[in-house]
Amino acid sequence: MSYTDGCIYSAKKDCIVNMGGFLATHSKDIFDYTRGMVVLFEGLHTYGGMAGRDMEAVARGLWEGAQYEYLKYRINQVRYLGELLNNVGVPIVKPIGSHGVFLDALKFLPHLPRDQWPAQTLAAAIYEDSAVRTMERGAVSKGRDKDTGENIFPNLELVRLTIPRRVYTNTHMEYTAESIISLYKKRDTITGLKMVFEPKHLRFFQARFERLNP
Repeated sequence: MSYTDGCIYSAKKDCIVNMGGFLATHSKDIFDYTRGMVVLFEGLHTYGGMAGRDMEAVARGLWEGAQYEYLKYRINQVRYLGELLNNVGVPIVKPIGSHGVFLDALKFLPHLPRDQWPAQTLAAAIYEDSAVRTMERGAVSKGRDKDTGENIFPNLELVRLTIPRRVYTNTHMEYTAESIISLYKKRDTITGLKMVFEPKHLRFFQARFERLNP
């Protein structure tokens, strides 16, 4: 932390807890300002809307999450899923990370134009095929230019396969990989989506889509 001005930490990702997180900063001005915002939106700064049990779980999770044996298991399981996909040519982001695998939707579905939401399309296809819920991280998440109102199409159009801690076995990783590999083999048959409802804010949580006809 000495190398940063501050950080925002979502403890749900790697802290082995159901809920919670924290903001840390070296700046007293930022600290005082954000502490006031916490009171308005979350609760008193001594607990930030979190129950005592959850704060204790975060503290324990920070300790356990830094243990070698836990990290070895965690990173190896994510790597196992990534290698299952990479070994048969499924396009993923490399190197493989420590809490999830990212599919490159632009290479997975190169026949789809950007305005047919390739990453959202791929996430929907995976869910339809296997009931595995993934997350679009591309143009839907990026939103619109605040000045022009035009959609922003980032260089990367990704689908995130985030793996919960201490929940699944390698058999679950194999099941997920088999579904994605099956879709990759018939990727040319996957048709795009059109957005039929777009909320004002956070459209990647609330937007609705319909499948386009082949």
